[in-house]
Amino acid sequence: MPGEYIVDRVDGIVHEETQVHEYGVDLTVAAVYEVAERGHLDFGGDEFADADFRPLASALRDPDDEYEWWTLKAGTYLVEFNESLREGAPLRVQTRRELRENGAYHPSIVTTELGPMPLTVPEGGVELKENARVSTLMDR
Repeated sequence: MPGEYIVDRVDGIVHEETQVHEYGVDLTVAAVYEVAERGHLDFGGDEFADADFRPLASALRDPDDEYEWWTLKAGTYLVEFNESLREGAPLRVQTRRELRENGAYHPSIVTTELGPMPLTVPEGGVELKENARVSTLMDR
């Protein structure tokens, strides 16, 4: 389903002309977190506890830059999107080719909400700029 049919379900788009295309709607990075304290999961749910997350600092590359960068070493992080979804049928979220070709990726999911997404970064690391397009939202 082309992005023009999905865009009405998406709030928080940074730049519609760039993000909406024939395959879907690109999602952008608002924040990056690392897990500071592990969570707990059990069979019955009585001992469930969310993990604690710590926001990673970003920095300008040049004093004249408008947006900051995150420098990520190898590991797993959580990214928060600028965008959110309105109610409706589930949609697929998948890693954008540009991120994948740099060795970083996240799971493809079918969802009705855009919560934090685990991001796996390779040994060489990766740098992400604020509002970088890292994922694509598309029809299932």
